[in-house]
Amino acid sequence: MRQRIAMLDCARGIAILGILLMNITAFGLPKAAYLNPAYTGSISNGEAWTWAVLDMVAQVKFLTLFALLFGGGLVLLLPRGTRWTYSRLLWLMGFGVIHGIFFWDGDILLDYGLVGLLCLGLIRQAPSERSLIGTGIVLYALGVGLLLVFQLLLGDQPPGRFWLPDIANRVYEHYWQTEGGPEAWRERLNLLHGSLLVMASQYGWQLAGAMLIGAGLMRNGWLAGRREPEHYRRMALWLIPAGLIINLPAVVAQWQLGWDYRWCGFLLQMPREISAPLQALGCVALLYGFWPRLADKKVFRLLGNVGRMALTNYLLQTLICTLLFNQLGLFMAYDRLQLMAFVPAVWFINIAVSALWFRYFRQGPLEAVWRRLTRLTGSLTPADAS
Repeated sequence: MRQRIAMLDCARGIAILGILLMNITAFGLPKAAYLNPAYTGSISNGEAWTWAVLDMVAQVKFLTLFALLFGGGLVLLLPRGTRWTYSRLLWLMGFGVIHGIFFWDGDILLDYGLVGLLCLGLIRQAPSERSLIGTGIVLYALGVGLLLVFQLLLGDQPPGRFWLPDIANRVYEHYWQTEGGPEAWRERLNLLHGSLLVMASQYGWQLAGAMLIGAGLMRNGWLAGRREPEHYRRMALWLIPAGLIINLPAVVAQWQLGWDYRWCGFLLQMPREISAPLQALGCVALLYGFWPRLADKKVFRLLGNVGRMALTNYLLQTLICTLLFNQLGLFMAYDRLQLMAFVPAVWFINIAVSALWFRYFRQGPLEAVWRRLTRLTGSLTPADAS
C-alpha cells in the first residue's frame, strides 16, 4: 500500500510541477498567448521554438495527467461514503471560485470539482472498470469531436481578442492585471463565466472522459501499480512515441500557417488533444516501470512530497506568480522563452516548502483545512474519524 501511494503521489507531484510549464505563460502574458504564440502578429524564432517544444511535451499533457489521477483518486474516496465525497468536491469548487475571482483567472479547481461531482455517480454505478474506461473514451472523443464542429461553425469568423487581441485590448489587460481590485475581480468573474461555458460546450467532455478513464484504470489496478514493471515499460515505449507522432504534424502545420485562426483556432488543436491522454498515460507507465529503481531516490521522494500537498502547491504557484507578474509589475515584461527561466525557481520553492512542511506535519496546510471543512459538512466513517 505504501509503495502504491508513493507512486501516485510522485505522479501527482510531476503533474503539478508540469502544469506550471504552461501556466507560466498565462501568468506572464495576455490570455491570447496561451494558445497563439503569434498573438501580437509577429513572433521571434526563440518564442516559436519554445511554443513548439512545450506544445509537444507539456500543453494539455500534464492537465490530462492530473485529470486521470483525479479520477483515480475519486475511486479511492468511495469507501468514505457518498456524502463525504460530495462535500469534499463542493469545498474544492468553493476554493476554485475564490481562487478564480480574487487571485488568478486560470483556475482549474472549480472545473475539477464540478466535473468530479458529475462523474462520481457514474463511477459508483459502473458495473465494471471496462465500462468506465469505455465511457471515458467516448466522452473524451466527443469533446475532441466538438472542436471539429466549432471549426465548421466558427472557423471563418474573424479572430477575437482571445486569439489576436489589438493594442487596446492588450493595454487594458495589462491595466487590470497589475492594478487589481474590483476591476480585476469583475474581469475575472466574466472570464470565469466564459470558462464555464467552454467547459459545458466542449472541454468538460474531455475532462470527464479523462477522469472516468483514470477511475477505470484505478479499479483494474493499472493506475495503482499492480502490473509488472516490464508491462509498464512496454506501455511507455508505445504510448509516448504514439502521442508525439500524432501531435507533431499539427505543430508543424500551425507554424507553417503562421498560427492563422481559420485553421489553428480549432482544427489543428485536435491532434494535441488526441495525443494528450496517450502521453499522460505514457508518463505514468514510464514512472511505474522504473519505480523499483526510483523509489529510494531522494528526488522522487521530494516529488512525492509535492504530490501529497498538491492543492497547497498549486495555489502556492499562484501566489508566487501573481506576486511577481501582477504585484511587482512584470506582466508582459518577458516573452515566452524568457518566462521559462522563472519555472525552476518556482519548482524549487514548491519542493523546498513541501519537504520542510512534512518534517513537522503529516498533511499539507490547505489539505488539512480542506479535510476539516469536509468533516463539518460530510458524514464521517469510522476510518476517517480515527
